[in-house]
Amino acid sequence: MLKITSSSWSTQIELKRSTPSSCTLIPIMALLHFPRLLSFPSSFHSMPTRSVRCRIFSVAATPEGDTRRGANKKNDNDVALVWFKHDLRCDDHPGLVAASRHHTVVPLYIFDHRILSRLNDEMLGVVLLALEDLRKSLKDQGSNLMIRFGIAENVIGQLVNEVKASNVFVEEEVEYDLRRVINVVKDSVSSMSFTWGSPQFVIWQTPFYDIENLKELPLSNRDFRKLRLPVTAPVVSPSLTGINMELDWGTLPTFHEVKAFINGNPCKLDESWTSVKDISAKDILKRGKTNQSKMLNDPNGSLRNPYPSGNNQNNLNSWSTRRTENSVFISRNSNLIGGGTNSVLNALAAYLRYLEGTSRDDWQEVHDKLRNAESRSGASFVALFGPAICLGILSRRRIYHETIKYEKERNAGFLSPFGYSAATIATAVETVCSMEWYWILALKSQLNSEARYSIRIWRWNGHLIQYTVVGQQGPSVLLVHGFGAFLEHYRDNMHDIAHSGNRVWAITLLGFGKSEKPNLVYTELMWAELLRDFIVNVVGEPAHLIGNSIGGYFVSIVAALWPALVRSTVLINSAGSVIPGYSSIPVMEERRTSEAAWLGSQLLLLYLRWRVGDILKNCYPTNTERADDFLIEELTRAVSSLVAAILHFSSCLPILLHLSAQLHIMMVEIRQIISDLPYLTKKVTTECLVLAI
Repeated sequence: MLKITSSSWSTQIELKRSTPSSCTLIPIMALLHFPRLLSFPSSFHSMPTRSVRCRIFSVAATPEGDTRRGANKKNDNDVALVWFKHDLRCDDHPGLVAASRHHTVVPLYIFDHRILSRLNDEMLGVVLLALEDLRKSLKDQGSNLMIRFGIAENVIGQLVNEVKASNVFVEEEVEYDLRRVINVVKDSVSSMSFTWGSPQFVIWQTPFYDIENLKELPLSNRDFRKLRLPVTAPVVSPSLTGINMELDWGTLPTFHEVKAFINGNPCKLDESWTSVKDISAKDILKRGKTNQSKMLNDPNGSLRNPYPSGNNQNNLNSWSTRRTENSVFISRNSNLIGGGTNSVLNALAAYLRYLEGTSRDDWQEVHDKLRNAESRSGASFVALFGPAICLGILSRRRIYHETIKYEKERNAGFLSPFGYSAATIATAVETVCSMEWYWILALKSQLNSEARYSIRIWRWNGHLIQYTVVGQQGPSVLLVHGFGAFLEHYRDNMHDIAHSGNRVWAITLLGFGKSEKPNLVYTELMWAELLRDFIVNVVGEPAHLIGNSIGGYFVSIVAALWPALVRSTVLINSAGSVIPGYSSIPVMEERRTSEAAWLGSQLLLLYLRWRVGDILKNCYPTNTERADDFLIEELTRAVSSLVAAILHFSSCLPILLHLSAQLHIMMVEIRQIISDLPYLTKKVTTECLVLAI
C-alpha cells in the first residue's frame, strides 16, 4: 500500500508492508541449545533552513519485484545527488530507492574532517573496505561512487552546480555534530544562486517500526514493547542506469592518504590535547605509581601523553596485519567485521549458525572470534558487528529480517511463542531492537523545542550518549550523576551555575537514563574513559568536575589518571573508599556476569521499583518536595533497564586523595561554583571533597 501525505513544507512517503514477527519473544529455547559460554536471558522531523526546500520521508518496504527502471518514476529530467555518510550500502537504502526514480543519480562520499575526526584507525579501515565494495556494487549497476575530499558544503555546492542537481538525498542523523554539518550544508547551498532554482534536500530514514507519531511514543521500553509494533521489511536494492555525463569520479584513497588528509587539517585539535586518549586507563595503572606521581605533581604542565604513541592499540598504520583472503575481519588481529554488505551478511550467517559447526574457514574464523569476544553473555555480537551496523554497511532491519528468516528455516517456517531456538538468534534480535529503541529515543529527545535545555547526542565507541550544555562562556563545569540517575538530576542546578559565569555540561553515562545500554562489561575504568573522551572531544578544555554518588567515584578516577584534563574535582556524597595517600592501585581483571548476579539484579530491580519514592525522599530530608513525580517516574523508568546490565560492577579502586597546599585555595574557588546548588543533594557543605590537581 502506498501512502503519501503532504503539507506546505514536507512530503512523507511510506510504502507499507511489514513482517508479522515481533521483537518481544523471550529466548527460552535458546538456553537449551547453546553452550554455557553463551547462555543468557533476553532481556522527522525536518531540519528546515532559510530557503532550501526540504522533504522528509521513510520507505518501509517495496514489492520485491518492483525494481525495474521506470517504476513509479518522477522528474525524469532531474538529477538526484545521494550523499553517503553512515549508510554505506545499496541494500535496504530508502534514499537510493527514492533517488532512483529520477533520471540520473550521482552517488557521493565526502572525506570531511568533521566526520572523519570521530573515527579511530580501525573504523577508518572499516570505512575504506566498505567504500571499495560500495563502488563495486554501484558499478555493477552501471553507476559509480564519486569520491571527494574537503568540506561537505563546498563539495556539495560545487557538485550541485556542475550536474544541475534538483534533489540532494541525505540520511537523518541523531548525533549533534552530524546534524549541525547537515544544517551547515543546507544553509550554504541555500545561499547560492542556481539558474534552474534551489535544490531540494530530502531527509530520509530507514524505519524499523511503522511509527505514526514519535512525540506520543512512550519513554519506557517496557511500555513500548507492549505496543508490539511489527518490524518493517527491508527494501531491495534499486536498479540504476548509467550516467550520461562526464564526471571526475575520483579514486579510492589508501589508508595512509586518508591519515595524511586528517593530519593536515588546520582545525585539528592539538595532538598534545588528544594524545591522552592513546593509552587506556588499565595500561596507565599497570605502569605503577612512579609515572602516576609525575602526572599528579605536574598540574600546569604539558598535556602530552607520557607514554609512546606506538602503544595505541587502535593504530593500523602498518597494514602488515591486513586481513587474509576470504576473511570477513579487517585484519588478522582485529575482532571488527568489515567489507561490504555481502561480506557482513556472510559473517552474520556464520554467527547465527554457531551451534551447527562448519568446515568453511571463513565461518570457523567467525566462530573463533565469537568465543574470544564473549566477555559477557551475548556481548560478542556488538563487539563483532557493532562498527558495521554503525556505518550502515548493513541496516538493523536487514539483520532482523535475515535472523528471523533463519529462525523460521530451523522451525519449519514457524516462530515459537516460547522463544528462539538458538542464543545467537536471540542475541542478534535483541541487539538490533535495542539499538533501534535508543536511536528512536535520541531522535525523540530532540523534538521538544520547549525544554529548558536542549538534549544533544554524542556517539562514543558506536553508542549513543545524551548530554546537554548551558551557558556560552566561562570555565567549563561537567556534572556527573549518580547510580540510577541521569543528566536531568541536575535540572534545577545547571542554569544557576551557568548564570554565575560558567559553561555547564551534564552527561547521562552509558548504561544510564536514555543513553544507550549496550551488552558489554561495565567497569569503573570504562566509565572513566568515557568521561575522558567527552572532555577531550566535546568539552574541548580542562573542566571542573562535579560528581554525585557513583559519579563522584568516576570523576575522581579521571582526575587521578588524566589530571591535565581536570581543573578541580567536587565529590558529593561520593561512592568509593577515600584512602589518603593511597597510591598503589590494583588492576582489575576482566569481570563476567554470573547467573547469581543476574538473579540478584532482578530482585534488586523489584525492590527499587517498589521503594524508589521513599529512597529518593530520604536523599532530600530537608526538601522532600525535590523528590517530585518527574524524578520518581524517570528513575523508575531508568532502573528497569539499568540494574541487570551493571549489577556485577563494584567500586574496587580507592579514591586518591592527595592533600597539598593548594587544597584550601581550590575549595574557595569551588565554593563559588556550588554556592547556588541548594538542591544537589543533602549535606553538600560537609560531604564535599576536593581534589587539588
